[in-house]
Amino acid sequence: MKIFTPKDRIFYSLFEEVADNVAKMGKLMKDVVGEPDIDKRAAVVSQVEDQEHVNDDLTHKIFTELGRNFITPFDREDIHYLASALDDICDYIYAASKKINFYKINPNDPGIQKMADLIDQGTEQIRAALKELRNMRDMRKITDALVRVNSIENQADDIFDLSIDRLFETEPDAKEVIKKREIYQVMEIVTDKCEDAANVIESIIIKYA
Repeated sequence: MKIFTPKDRIFYSLFEEVADNVAKMGKLMKDVVGEPDIDKRAAVVSQVEDQEHVNDDLTHKIFTELGRNFITPFDREDIHYLASALDDICDYIYAASKKINFYKINPNDPGIQKMADLIDQGTEQIRAALKELRNMRDMRKITDALVRVNSIENQADDIFDLSIDRLFETEPDAKEVIKKREIYQVMEIVTDKCEDAANVIESIIIKYA
């Protein structure tokens, strides 16, 4: 069986790089909403864009390795689904950051601030789970991280509903309503994508643990 075991588990290394990048983007999302100066915020958004490109490159490498390797550490479909889900997290973090910058809104909004905090937490939990995939020795650590991701997504749903309700109640400017509603939606989707990635990781550990 050793003959058929991949000597270089490149997929684990690549997913660990993606894990670090996803968590870094989650923290940058908090930096974006924590920067009141528009010019300085634009510089942080530029960093988010750079990291999104880094993740695109890593995703491309994962797909390339799928084409090269007959033997993979877990199902090829799961590798594809996981890489795509992680890429979606990065894409939507960039989309949210870009909209905040483009619309020039004041991100000092309770809903936006809380969403950013949940995104940071969610991406860090995804990172924690991915880091354990190589050996799958600490299953409790993986499952705890996945449970937290699901809880974070539920919290984000509640924050979204409350934020929309407050927005319509307190914001007199229709343009601001449209802008902020769109930002809430994209930020909430980030947490959905974290849950999608968590579901793929759960599928993997059920099959191989």
